[in-house]
Amino acid sequence: MISTSNQSPTLESWQQNLAPYNLGYRIKLLSQLLSRRFTDRLEPFGLTPFHWLVLCCLWQEDGLPTSSIGDKLKQVGGTLTGVLDRMEERGLVRRERDTQDRRIWRIWLTDAGKELQIVLPPIAAAVRDEAMDGISVADREFFSQILNQAIANLS
Repeated sequence: MISTSNQSPTLESWQQNLAPYNLGYRIKLLSQLLSRRFTDRLEPFGLTPFHWLVLCCLWQEDGLPTSSIGDKLKQVGGTLTGVLDRMEERGLVRRERDTQDRRIWRIWLTDAGKELQIVLPPIAAAVRDEAMDGISVADREFFSQILNQAIANLS
């Protein structure tokens, strides 16, 4: 039989690596909480956080090829295709074949998709501000830098 008294210091030293204390778990929890809150705020518009991400890509550069949107969002084609189908059905985007390469589909915002650029960013900012309440601007920026570096390290 293994003595538990010998394991106790080992477990204590690993405490920060065990759920619910480890960094990965807490980042996942934060992501889920943010996603739920944002989903609730997007529901009146019939949108999801994934729709928001696609809209953000197109607000920055309209007419992107489907593959470029997938690359930016790190998404596989099937998932993105379904989201674009629903966005097209709702009249937020339209698809057109590329004039130079008929294999490429470009995604363009409709007027309805463009109009959401006025409404949705303040909602996203409000959710962010709610999550970051009590955290200084400097700490928010530092937190963002840390997350960017961790993502780059694992990419």
